[in-house]
Amino acid sequence: MTAQEPPSLSRMTLAQQIRDSLVSRIVSGEVSPGERLVVSKLAAAYGTSQAPVREALRDLEAMRMVATTPRRGTFVRHFVQQTLREAYAVRAALEETATRVTMLAGTVPLHELRADVQAMREAARRDDPDASMRASVSFHRHVIEAAGNELLAQSWEALQIEARTAVTVLVTKVTLDEITSDHALLLETIESGDPEAACRAAREHQWTYAELPHDALGRDREELVSPGREDAASPD
Repeated sequence: MTAQEPPSLSRMTLAQQIRDSLVSRIVSGEVSPGERLVVSKLAAAYGTSQAPVREALRDLEAMRMVATTPRRGTFVRHFVQQTLREAYAVRAALEETATRVTMLAGTVPLHELRADVQAMREAARRDDPDASMRASVSFHRHVIEAAGNELLAQSWEALQIEARTAVTVLVTKVTLDEITSDHALLLETIESGDPEAACRAAREHQWTYAELPHDALGRDREELVSPGREDAASPD
């Protein structure tokens, strides 16, 4: 890897920290599409053993950000917006279902959801994107868990929600205040007690990100297409 390597990380949740660091570097373009990720070099760069690096790369492979080829190694995929769109489309269906189940069963965890929105407000005041992201994930996880459907919860967690949320924050221009407002509005709709309105809001909340008008590097997709170069913004 030609770019300057990052400093060593804390050993607490090390695999997740390495994963999120690599997500940031891939999305920012510091690590290029097609570049090989060598486990031993990454372990040395992060000052750790190879085990958490391998775990981080497995997470990235599940997210379709890297691909592993037998006897060749792990390479960064040509990361395109389609990856995010597909994940958010699936997530929208799961969260709409969870919202419907919790609304009809009367198990909506309103206290927890209100606390999560408040945590987002405080994070926005501190300009703390990490805290905002954690509160956002917590908000949606509370709804998923309240549905009491283990398979649904497993499917949701399999989408690597924290890492994908980090990707979204990195590649969009959404502000922390906008994140707070979006969730406050979703909470208000849930509090109204109308299951159909709440389900629609849950679905549209995710589809907002599924239809983002830019590629994974934050570039306007329309600007990438010029006369005679109609394929410039097409997925690889």
